[in-house]
Amino acid sequence: MALEKSCGALIFRLDGAKRLYLLLHYAGGHWDFPKGHVEKGESEEQTARREIQEETGLTSLEFLPGFREEISYTFRHNTGEEAQKQVAFFLASTSEKLVRLSDEHIGFAWLPYEAARKKATYENARGLLLKAEKHLLSLSSA
Repeated sequence: MALEKSCGALIFRLDGAKRLYLLLHYAGGHWDFPKGHVEKGESEEQTARREIQEETGLTSLEFLPGFREEISYTFRHNTGEEAQKQVAFFLASTSEKLVRLSDEHIGFAWLPYEAARKKATYENARGLLLKAEKHLLSLSSA
């Protein structure tokens, strides 16, 4: 079984006192975070920045130190071949509101934490949101 490596980020912005997370609606129907394959010679953060720009148009990103979470799962390609996917996720803030979607996506939403947890399709995405929220709360109380 092939091992594929991807990187992405949970992106949030402040809207007044509210923190809103970005979820993308993939053509396959699920809601998840922007992510994509590592290209030769890229660092994880470079991959995440490139993929976010390609998938959302967002370029003004501040990656928060101290947050890197990894998930892994098995999926099936269109060819029927199974692959193991390993994804490193970062946490990034932006001041940009306007999202310009790539053709991989059919929609997006900026949502507060609880609504984002309800909308995220996969349990591992909900777990990442919980870790991100706890990380941000620990920073604001420090």
